Amino acid sequence: MVPSEIPRESLTTSASLPEGNTSANGTEANSSNVDKSNGQTQTKEANGANGANGTKEAAMVAEVAEVAKNEKLSGAEMKKRAKAEKAARRAQEKQAPPPAALVVKKIDGGEEAAKKGSTTAGPTTPGVKTQHKRTGSTNTTHHRPMVSRPAQSQAAPPAAQPKKESKRVALFGHLYGQPRRTTIAGAGKDVHPAVLALGLQMSNYVICGSSARCVATLLVFKRVIESYITPPQNSLPRHLASHLSPQIDYLVSCRPLSVSMGNAIRWLKVEISDVDPDTPEQSAKHDLCDAIDNFIRERITVANQVIALSAAEKVQDGDVILTFAKSSIVQQTLVEAHRRRTKFRVIVIDSRPLFEGKHLARALADLGLEVQYSLIHAIGHAVKDATKVFLGAHAMMSNGRLYSRVGTAIVAMMAKEADLPVIVCCESVKFTDKVALDSIVTNEVAPPDELTIAGENTTSLSKWGDTPNLQLLNLMYDVTPPEYINMVVTEYGSQPPSSVPVVHRLSTNS
Repeated sequence: MVPSEIPRESLTTSASLPEGNTSANGTEANSSNVDKSNGQTQTKEANGANGANGTKEAAMVAEVAEVAKNEKLSGAEMKKRAKAEKAARRAQEKQAPPPAALVVKKIDGGEEAAKKGSTTAGPTTPGVKTQHKRTGSTNTTHHRPMVSRPAQSQAAPPAAQPKKESKRVALFGHLYGQPRRTTIAGAGKDVHPAVLALGLQMSNYVICGSSARCVATLLVFKRVIESYITPPQNSLPRHLASHLSPQIDYLVSCRPLSVSMGNAIRWLKVEISDVDPDTPEQSAKHDLCDAIDNFIRERITVANQVIALSAAEKVQDGDVILTFAKSSIVQQTLVEAHRRRTKFRVIVIDSRPLFEGKHLARALADLGLEVQYSLIHAIGHAVKDATKVFLGAHAMMSNGRLYSRVGTAIVAMMAKEADLPVIVCCESVKFTDKVALDSIVTNEVAPPDELTIAGENTTSLSKWGDTPNLQLLNLMYDVTPPEYINMVVTEYGSQPPSSVPVVHRLSTNS
């Protein structure tokens, strides 16, 4: 029995109607069957493909209608053809390899596989449109699949830059600070011009000794006070101390403060705080300047004279005095002994990089003294001829240890081995209540380039910064144990090293 033909108008109408609405004349039943079949197929496909929506059913209806239009098939034949196409399409999808770019997303607790850019099509039939697969997302425009890039993980990482070798000695790492200032660039606007000049002089060792730096600092602060004007709504005792702070900070950036400088600055701040706020400004400034002059005269100038007179008495005829580097108070002692017409000669031991002993040897030779000059590596030979050792001091610590120019400790040790008396000349302004056990915890690190020999000829250390595993350490001071010291001569008399705390309390009235 030949199936009845389906009118062209019915098929066309059913293709254009929305889903679930078909025309009459038998087409409604066929379309309903197709819709039901498509619905069942779509349900199965949705379960397998994670939520395909109803738009696919409309596409199937349109496809079947188009096939019926061209080939005039019956409803049963169209249903069979649709099932065959679906089966072939599923078989092809199972056999096809998975796409390269696959992203798994979690949506409402589930995982969704999104394929990018490729669609799998079944066997094509003449006159049948290709059907595109869609994901189950209701809003596909806002969920773009993220494509994995395996090529990036396989790419070689960029070559790491070689780490610059540190030229700081780790054991003394706590002593390194900001590089020493050698110019006035970056100085604050509140820094006095006299302070700027003094900082550069100390940084370049034009003013080097502890006593010389202390006197120069007090004289500069005297000029700062003279040019100081108290701002409105302020008082001199309160504002002047804060005005001195940038001056002190600049000096510290050029070179760390010595112990005598620290003691002098603390004394000056106490004097400023003791000024009566009701005192006129000019009178208060005049009193402070007079106090600075008295401090320099009593604590340094007169103290040096007293120490020189006392220590010169210990120089006798025929003595060979050994000294290290250059100390202003030791120089005054030797000059005073020579003025007394005592017959003696001097051995000056010196060391790099400052060679301070050259200035002492030249000054003594100009006075007519017999002077022998040698570097510290010859100390073992020099102590054989010496009879006494005179040493200067940067500071005397509370535990009786001598804090002085680096190399002093080896000189004192060699003198002790040779049974020579070691006499230290030191003003009380250099005494401190601090304790030093070694030269590691407290010290000053100078620029290491000072150790390289400057000259036209190229030396082995000219490019030491580029030499691997090479570090230079330029320490300024060392610590001498009290066992190597026989006497400390101060303006209060000759004392053993154990009496340093007592002298310090007497000098500070504490």
